[in-house]
Amino acid sequence: MYNSVVIVNSESLGRGDDGVGSSLLGVFLRKVLASPIKPDAIIFYNSGVRLLTPGSKVLDILYALEQYGVELIACGTCVYKVCGQKSLQVGRISNMDEIGQILLYSRKTLTL
Repeated sequence: MYNSVVIVNSESLGRGDDGVGSSLLGVFLRKVLASPIKPDAIIFYNSGVRLLTPGSKVLDILYALEQYGVELIACGTCVYKVCGQKSLQVGRISNMDEIGQILLYSRKTLTL
């Protein structure tokens, strides 16, 4: 069972200016990395999966979170549809069966 899960469903945080939203998401991930309390998993879907691929501005943060034991889970359909042939630099590919189970049994879920 997962105690806490964060969902990242976009490359940016909030609606409006994508540049500002991208910066905000980076700041949020840095704060999570610096926090003594970390989520058990971060689930990426829709355009959020791009954060796990080559060229992502937050790869260093995601690598570090993974080193702390945070599972980085990408929706496989989203990786294929959004990223085409790009492979993940960090994290792992899963499916909605597993993602659904994680979310249903998680004690706390935060959607960004």
